[in-house]
Amino acid sequence: MEIVELKQTRELAVGDTLVSAAGDAYDVTKLARIGRGIRVQYVTSDGRSGRFTAAPDAITRVRRVDSLHAA
Repeated sequence: MEIVELKQTRELAVGDTLVSAAGDAYDVTKLARIGRGIRVQYVTSDGRSGRFTAAPDAITRVRRVDSLHAA
């Protein structure tokens, strides 16, 4: 079972995997401060890139990497 946790945008790091409500996954490739927001650049599982800007305290869904369950 996939574990998804909620994080504020300011807690994201390159390498995190964002998960949409529909279950799509987006790998974070770059983070940058833009004015009062944070620009998040990502790549999808099929190789398309994109970006969005969010408030630092906005909530995002992130797939948790649990080292205890890694095989």
